Amino acid sequence: MRELELWGGLECTVNRVGDHYVDQFALLGHRDRPDDVDLVADLGVRALRYPIHWETVAPERPGSRDYAWYDQRLERCRARGVGVIAGLVHHGSGPRYTDLLDEDFPRLLADYAGATAARYPWIERWTPVNEPLTTARFAALYGHWYPHRRDEGDFWRALVNQVEGTARAMAAIRSVNPRAQLIQTEDLGRSFGTVATRDQVAFDNVRRWATWDLLCGRVGPAHPLYARLSDSGLAARLDALAAAPCPPDVIGVNHYLTSDRFLDHRVERYPAHTHGGNDRQRFADVEAVRVLEPGAPGLAGVLREAWARYRLPLAVTEVHNGCTREEQMRWMAEAWDDALALRRDGVDLRAVTCWSLLGSQGWNTLLTGSGLYEPGVYDVSDGVPRATAMVPLLRALVSGGERDPLVHVPGWWRRADRLAYAAVPRPAAMTAQRPYRDASEVAVPPLLVLGRDNALAPHLAMACAQRAIPLVFGERDTDSPEAWAVIDLDGDPRRNGSAPTRPRLRLQASWSDAPPRPPGRAPATLVVVADDLFAADRPPSRDATTLTYAPDLVRAALDLLIDRATGEWRVRHGHAGQEPRVRRLLLLRPLKQALAEQADARAATLTRAA
Repeated sequence: MRELELWGGLECTVNRVGDHYVDQFALLGHRDRPDDVDLVADLGVRALRYPIHWETVAPERPGSRDYAWYDQRLERCRARGVGVIAGLVHHGSGPRYTDLLDEDFPRLLADYAGATAARYPWIERWTPVNEPLTTARFAALYGHWYPHRRDEGDFWRALVNQVEGTARAMAAIRSVNPRAQLIQTEDLGRSFGTVATRDQVAFDNVRRWATWDLLCGRVGPAHPLYARLSDSGLAARLDALAAAPCPPDVIGVNHYLTSDRFLDHRVERYPAHTHGGNDRQRFADVEAVRVLEPGAPGLAGVLREAWARYRLPLAVTEVHNGCTREEQMRWMAEAWDDALALRRDGVDLRAVTCWSLLGSQGWNTLLTGSGLYEPGVYDVSDGVPRATAMVPLLRALVSGGERDPLVHVPGWWRRADRLAYAAVPRPAAMTAQRPYRDASEVAVPPLLVLGRDNALAPHLAMACAQRAIPLVFGERDTDSPEAWAVIDLDGDPRRNGSAPTRPRLRLQASWSDAPPRPPGRAPATLVVVADDLFAADRPPSRDATTLTYAPDLVRAALDLLIDRATGEWRVRHGHAGQEPRVRRLLLLRPLKQALAEQADARAATLTRAA
């Protein structure tokens, strides 16, 4: 078996909400930065999932296509030796002259695919439609995306349209390049639930395979979904797909920490935003990782299931964790290690894909609003890609080199504090479960903090505890020689040596209810500046003009330190994608959200005190 490959991918959704198209490349600034391709190539990825968006190449008429923008990027990939896995539709519904429910969607997509293959005959791997099942759910069952339907029949029609479009697109592509391969991606998790929700759980666990089952020609009269789809008038199209299957050359599994779900009919145990149901029953739908004990088998589990079901080559086609930097690294490293272990067990797993190399924008709103920016391997929040600690990690994974020590600490999903709700037992052989370890059991060099009495010290200690970053307090820079970095809260030069010999962060911050502090004079490799701090125990001053929520400052500063960033940085609350980009400025979440969290935290503190 050939070696495990590292693939990369840019979050590249172009989807429609009402009459507005949401373009991730525009939001991330990638459309104005051709040099981004070189940054990706420098990572050593063997292949890049990269779109040739139907919506942007042929937005007005099917026969009027402009590939100029893509020509430059794709040729650059080719010149740098990076293979391309070309996508055509990524969570979209096509240009304005079609949509997911249009009976001409498959034909129009195939026409576009054939023309695109003729333009780039050297591209051999294709994903005509990314995650057809997920897109159909969000667009035609839940109503989030165009055409904003909430009907099961429309959902099935949207799915079959995309699958038929994929099969016809691959036929058109292979008429140009007979060697072309289909890399079919789909989000894959598993549903669990209480006995009372068993019917919905069973249905979900059949439906999750629908994209690949349809392409493989498996949805015939004996398939558990055949009757349901036939009731929507799709029997003839199912029969046609079964008669001329288009099985993927590689099954692309996208799995997130939220992919595994738990359904519970006892809705009173969970917050209102988790409540949902079907036409017969109400239930809460929550992340399985937050409630099951022991936890779900996760990525390794669904990969084993996919291999057992299809016996086709697999790839993990999206690995991303929108979290703090060390948790991003831990998730990526675990996916890589799981892939290696599965290969040793005989699973034909070809690659692991680091997704969202430039981050993503607005996924916390399901792309229905501006939302938050989540950094990727590169942080582009100030308009210029900045390498994060993910860059050396990816190189270490491929080379087998040394990883950042923080990676060896279990991720939050592997720790006891992952539970957000009352634990629900899951019958499972304990020998098959990865043990949940206390982070203190892992030997990792600590972070040395100078300034135990500083008002920011408790916030820093809490953040490090939540993130499983070992921390020690000291009086001088020499107090913990084994520490991997130093955080100086006071800026007193008497505490420090003349020149930093390891990463040293100086937090230069003033509170909104106190006079401004004079700048610290202690040497540092990194300085983070913030004004008008407030916290749960220190409400914001009415006179403050540049408020900064202390926990958000600490989170951003720790990420910069882990990234080994240098120089002076400022932080500010704002709306990602709507603010002018300023060099060395980290944009925190909108101030309104921080104020709401501060008010809730203050109320909880007062309640406990009472």
